[in-house]
Amino acid sequence: MHDAIAAEKAGVAATAIITDRFVPTARAMAQVSGVPAFPFAVIPHPLSHNDDAVVRAKAVEALQQCVAILVQP
Repeated sequence: MHDAIAAEKAGVAATAIITDRFVPTARAMAQVSGVPAFPFAVIPHPLSHNDDAVVRAKAVEALQQCVAILVQP
């Protein structure tokens, strides 16, 4: 979150990918960084102990969300 918010503040379109377990933390980081509505992609937790197929599915889901966020006007 920190790097994505810093990039946005520097004028570079950015987002972050967060697992659902860390959504409250991501929202808190956005709030204290002065961008409470900062958009980010959310995928199911955990990533560890997933087989390749599950990781690929989560990556596709994250990619779709990131593209949707980044192409917003």
